[in-house]
This record gives sequence, structure tokens and C-alpha cells, in this order.
Amino acid sequence: MANRTILIVGAGPVGLTLAWQLVSAGFDVKVFEAESEISDQLRASTFHPPTLDMFDASGITAKLIAAGRITPTWQIRMHETGERAEFDLGVLADDTAHPYRLQCRQANLSRALLAMLPADTVHFGAEVSAVSQDTRGVSVVANGETHRGWAVVGCDGARSLVRHAVGADFEGTTYPESTILVTTHFPFDQHLDDLSGVNYIWKPGGTYSLLRLPDLWRVSLHPEDGQSPEDALSDASIRAQTLAVVPEAGNIDIVEKRIYRVHRRVASTYRKGMVFLCGDAAHLNSPKGGMGLNGGVHDAFNLAEKLAGVAAGADDALLDRYEAQRRPVARDDILAQADENRRRMNTTDQTERLTHLRNLQAIAADPAKARDFLLRSSMISGLRRTRELA
Repeated sequence: MANRTILIVGAGPVGLTLAWQLVSAGFDVKVFEAESEISDQLRASTFHPPTLDMFDASGITAKLIAAGRITPTWQIRMHETGERAEFDLGVLADDTAHPYRLQCRQANLSRALLAMLPADTVHFGAEVSAVSQDTRGVSVVANGETHRGWAVVGCDGARSLVRHAVGADFEGTTYPESTILVTTHFPFDQHLDDLSGVNYIWKPGGTYSLLRLPDLWRVSLHPEDGQSPEDALSDASIRAQTLAVVPEAGNIDIVEKRIYRVHRRVASTYRKGMVFLCGDAAHLNSPKGGMGLNGGVHDAFNLAEKLAGVAAGADDALLDRYEAQRRPVARDDILAQADENRRRMNTTDQTERLTHLRNLQAIAADPAKARDFLLRSSMISGLRRTRELA
């Protein structure tokens, strides 16, 4: 495919998904990644049903299932009483081949994708310093060397250099709170009754979350009022917060920990000429609901289809449909739902919490309402709406 080289900046799961799709379509692809290898840092771990459907035929979904934990239910609950609203994704059995969430480290997806790419596709330790385009194509400068191509795609995250090259504003806000993410072997399920694999929990004055991986629990906490990020991330503070909710916890083992700020942002445009944005470079959202990684993967599948269509002879106007389809879904479905999830969980008034809980229990108890709710929270509705957009 002459003059159809695609240059991708960033070898996270979104960049590698795009590379795999484009290589499968016959493109020559070069991926530039500043890190020296696939990162195993504490990142996303939730795969929603439609994402598993997308990877199924390739065998990648089977690899993720083998490395992860199937989670057929998730819940929102009161810590003090154990009252909960539990949602069973089994109601989606007619809508997806995978009516569950899968809890699995995103690095497992990255490694599975890397194994399916030609050996010379991904260039690790290649830091991109400039992106440009002219009438003859696009250019990427990595480690001082210039690479030419037909298109550039920025899958380079929140601080995207490619987004700056596009000239896009990153519209939105940064939430005031920080989130502390911890993994531990402590068996929360032996101390808190009837936990699901994914649990969003109101506690007095705040919240915490528990997500179960095959061999670990992921715990999301928040700094106490007036606590500095450094103090909040200390082992002593993490253990104190854990003891407050499970007095039997003792000094839990802390396998990994990180602290981060949460954003609600979407790029003002996803494209300038033949330079495109995907994933976190295009949109950032609260992790409540696990939509960030999945939304980025959905971007990659959509853009790969458009690029392949134009390369096969379709009108260049097809490329405009990428932004027309994916940006509204990021803004109105992914960001809006993640923001709603955050706002609901950040309610501290006990009466409001009980109102939310009763409403959610009523939804969970009604199969039709539960299906509609889960179609949205599992990102199926957003993907269906994509097909209806221009």
C-alpha cells in the first residue's frame, strides 16, 4: 500500500489496538513509545462487554479472560449497614457475547497486542519531539530522526504532544480531589459480607472502592480533609484508612500505590488534516465506571475503519466521520456518565445517599430498567449511538 504509512505516537493499549487494526488492514505502521517497554504500572483494569466483543475473534479476549477475573455483578453499597444495589450484567445476554465485566490489568491487553504485531512495528525508547504536516504528508521526529507518513495519530495520553500539534484546546475541568490507588492481598471479601467483584462504597464522610483482580484487590481511597498528597500516599495513612473500614485489617500489605488527579476534558477537535487524536489524548474522565480505557479502544477501532476505507478508495470526507461519531459519545456518554457516577458517589448527605440507593435498588429490581441502565453503563448504548451519528 504505497504512501500509506501510519505513524502512531504512544504504545499504550489504545495505540497498540490501532496499530494492530491498521496492520491487519494492510498498512505499514510505526509506533513510537518513549518508555523502554510495556508499562505494568497501576492503571485501568475494567473491560466492558462491547470491548471484549471487539477483541473476541482475534483470540485476545480469551487471553484477557485467562489473565483476569470475570465479574458478573457490581454494586453500590453503604459501608455502615451493608445495604446495596447490585446489578447483574446477565440481563445483557441478548446484547453481548460477554455479559459481564472483566477485571484484568491493561498491560495484559498491551502485551497480547504487541505479540500480534510485526517485530519492527513498535519502537520503544523513541521519544517524539515534533509532529508536523505539509502538502506531501506528515512527519514525526523521534530521537532526532524524521519519519514520514500518510497520517499521524496521537495516542500519547493526557499531556499529548500531538494534541498541541493539532492546535486543539483541552476543554473541561480538573476535579479538586485526588485518588489514591492501592493493591493488596488482604481478603476484603472475608470481612465485608456479600461483596461483588466491583464495589463502590459510601462510608461516613467519604467513599472508597474495591475491585477484585485474580490475585489482588484494588482499593481506591481519597485524602482526608487537609491532608497533603504526600501524607495521603504514605503507607501509614493508607493503612489507617483501611483500618477505619475494616478494623481486622491490621497492617495490610501494600503491593503498589499511586496518587493522581481526575479530569473531565475533551479535545475541541480530534483532527487537523491527517493528524488525529485517540484515547486520553482526546478525552479524559473520572475512573468511576471504568470507561476511559474502553472508550479509547473504541476510538481506535473507529478510526482504523475510516483510514482503511479511504485507503481503499472511499472519499476523504469519510475521515470527518471519526470526530463526528466519537467526540459526541465522549462528551455526552463517557464524560457525562463518569461525571454522574462521581457526583453520586461524592454525595455526603446521608438522606441523599439513601435516596440514590433506593433509586438504584428499584432499577436493579426491574429487568427492563436494569437492562437500560446497564446498556448505558456498559457502553453499549454509546456505541450504538455512534452508528447513528453523521
